[in-house]
Amino acid sequence: MTLNEKYADRLTAYRNSLHQMPEAGFEEYKTSAYIKETLEALNIPYESVLGTGVIGFVKGTNAKKTIAFRADIDGLSVTEKSSHSVHSQHEGYMHACGHDGHMAMLLGLASYLSDHRSHLKDDIVLIFQPAEEGPGGAEEIVKAGYLKQYHVDEIYGIHLYPAVPEGKIGIACGPMMAMTGEFDVDIHAKSAHGAMPQDGIDAIVVAGECISAFQAIIARNISPIQPAVLTVGKLSAGERRNVIAGHARLEGTIRAFDKGVHGHIKSRIRAYLDGIEKAYDIKIETMFRDMYPPVINDQNLYDAFVAHFGAEAFVFLEPQMISEDFSFYQEAVPGLFFFIGTYNEASGHIYPLHNARFNFNHEALQHGLRTYIEVLKYRGSLD
Repeated sequence: MTLNEKYADRLTAYRNSLHQMPEAGFEEYKTSAYIKETLEALNIPYESVLGTGVIGFVKGTNAKKTIAFRADIDGLSVTEKSSHSVHSQHEGYMHACGHDGHMAMLLGLASYLSDHRSHLKDDIVLIFQPAEEGPGGAEEIVKAGYLKQYHVDEIYGIHLYPAVPEGKIGIACGPMMAMTGEFDVDIHAKSAHGAMPQDGIDAIVVAGECISAFQAIIARNISPIQPAVLTVGKLSAGERRNVIAGHARLEGTIRAFDKGVHGHIKSRIRAYLDGIEKAYDIKIETMFRDMYPPVINDQNLYDAFVAHFGAEAFVFLEPQMISEDFSFYQEAVPGLFFFIGTYNEASGHIYPLHNARFNFNHEALQHGLRTYIEVLKYRGSLD
């Protein structure tokens, strides 16, 4: 289907307005106000959730099911350098992960449904969710019971994605995005003069052993056919060049698609650190934070989606090691998550997510809105 000029113009206006007001998770006050004003203008009832979240509701004429769509609304602490015609008005923050586009597409769907109420059969829930980038607003929405309150039967989510060509849909069957967790390791050793190492216990040496051993966990404790990543991204240690470090801190992330694999990695980290503690006669404190479960697409929703659009519409992806809190919805109800491609070398839209130069053509927003509308049509919810 093609969109008429009215909806294309609205998508552009929505995105341009939202792009200028990126805000941190659970602090999206201007963004929330804009969403509410837009829904009010479209005569779509809504309620405020979690302080800054918004849930809109469009009642069907003969509802047999309820379909939900979700957009995340928070920005990132990135200083913008993009080529977009309008820029962030909040210094040090940017919509560098496409959430302005996600909101624009969902508001575009709201606009379309507002104009086609008599053609809508089933009930539609529009979830504008705070804090996807952390600490995870989806989990809070599920815990608060909103999916049950609205009797949601299935849920869909879009992410703009620069690793997929513009005009294509990126998707994977089953596991699509990884489970993610964080860990902190504090090594309490013994400081000494740098010229007298025998009098101390060097926390930097211990940290180095830990980093090497952690990589061996992936290489030797996890099956090679089970994708997993363990990364130590930050090491802090030492006071000056001629002092044996008495303390070191490692900060890292764990990614996997299987919860059992994720748990096994944590148990091997603990076991190794217990041994190091005894070997060096030191104290090591470890903190794990399990964050988002894996994004796993429902088989039935996936099959119907691919069958409707046809294989030529897609880039079929290997599971991605990035993460998304959309997974919390999928643990509660059947869900489908997919990418709308934004890569366009001719337009210069080649930069990855979370990059200060990330940008996309608004044709991608039209593609996303058309996809949402088509979902409702083939699911029998919209004439």
